[in-house]
Amino acid sequence: MKKILSISLMLLAYAYASAQQPQQPPQQQPQTPQQQQRPQGPIPGQVLKTVDATRMTPGMTEIMDPEVPIITPGVKDSNPPSDAIILFDGTDVNKEWSDSRGNPTKWVAKDGELVCVPRSGVIKSKRKFGSVQLHIEWKTPTEVKGDGQGRGNSGVYMQELYEVQVLDSYNNRTYRQGQAGSLYKQHAPLVNASRKPGEWQTYDIIYTAPTFGKDTTVYNTPPRITVIHNGVLIQNNVSLRGPTEYVGIPEYFIKVHGPASLVLQDHGNPLAFRNIWIREL
Repeated sequence: MKKILSISLMLLAYAYASAQQPQQPPQQQPQTPQQQQRPQGPIPGQVLKTVDATRMTPGMTEIMDPEVPIITPGVKDSNPPSDAIILFDGTDVNKEWSDSRGNPTKWVAKDGELVCVPRSGVIKSKRKFGSVQLHIEWKTPTEVKGDGQGRGNSGVYMQELYEVQVLDSYNNRTYRQGQAGSLYKQHAPLVNASRKPGEWQTYDIIYTAPTFGKDTTVYNTPPRITVIHNGVLIQNNVSLRGPTEYVGIPEYFIKVHGPASLVLQDHGNPLAFRNIWIREL
């Protein structure tokens, strides 16, 4: 019994002594040549999760350069800003416009208005554009003649292919994606904001040109259009399926193109336009 007690006391003493000794850290394995070549510190593009947001200052997220360009806005919102290109100032039509073949147009300037001569053909801007902000004012005849698509019909074509419909849509029923402010046969306007015949109306159009990849029959990114009609948003950055065709499926008419003219349509009605200006984006 004394022998067993002595052995037990010796084991307890050994365990106590071991607990008092400092623990040795585990030995690290030697690094391989591949591990030795790895860069130390953060990897480029890596988001560090140890940033203490409470230690950041406002200046760390404030960008000063390059400075935003300064322009002079118009006295009224309808007036062109200093960086706009004036496409019609009420005088010479042929300064900025031609017919479809590049010849002088038969449209006339009268009392500060650009008047469509029926059956004289479309007019095209001599300048070519990509993405733009466009302001244009238009007026259908005071004397109402015809109905549906035959009443005060014209169109504003972005890059010669994408039509924002112009029509006397005041108490004049037609197909919904063919009324004033529609993106012809693709998108009806959100609301009908038309004024009475003979009253001036405005379009403010934001147009984003399409991009193309290797496949020339589809868009990489489609054209997008925002339209504000008489101060009312009627098209909210919508995407077009393809050119706005009278007959056919838009996707079948997609073709690669670059900058192109702004076109005003002659649909056989004596419409008038004024205060046409454009900003390249």
